[in-house]
Amino acid sequence: MLTYPPVKKVSVVIPVYNEQDSLPELLRRTDAACATLGRQYEILLIDDGSSDDSARMLTEAAEAEGSHVVAVLLNRNYGQHSAIMAGFSHVTGDLIITLDADLQNPPEEIPRLVAKADEGYDVVGTVRQNRQDSIFRKTASKMINRLIQRTTGKAMGDYGCMLRAYRRHIIDAMLNCHERSTFIPILANTFAGARWRSR
Repeated sequence: MLTYPPVKKVSVVIPVYNEQDSLPELLRRTDAACATLGRQYEILLIDDGSSDDSARMLTEAAEAEGSHVVAVLLNRNYGQHSAIMAGFSHVTGDLIITLDADLQNPPEEIPRLVAKADEGYDVVGTVRQNRQDSIFRKTASKMINRLIQRTTGKAMGDYGCMLRAYRRHIIDAMLNCHERSTFIPILANTFAGARWRSR
């Protein structure tokens, strides 16, 4: 493990696509979780060309007095991967956390990821438990995770889980390599010296 200075600012990156129904709860829970950190934070929500009211809701949240929200509005639907990379290009924190907007990844786990990163990890991953997916999707996910681990030699557990933390130099390396087709967790692991996986 490497030694890093304590995390001063946390950036949470959340891609959003037609999530108007879950946005109020997502914003409330994410802000509440970040407020417990005792450090600076920002919540970047990237609207990936939503056709519902998501973009307007994000803009209003970002413009509210005292808000920690940063709204990034894409002009069309580019897909989750591109939306996350767009968010990465706007972060100002030294620890970046990715999170799904559908609340299958509880924002309340953010403090645990920050605490693990403070121990000196470059990448902190999580494994979904009690997933609300079909048996087919769960089985397919397990098969893909095993295939990725065999192919890359990187044991990360649940590559499909968005709840992850990355140190700033990992994000910068991903942005600077100009690789846009590689799955983000795999790309991050190629630059990471120390990885930790939570269950």
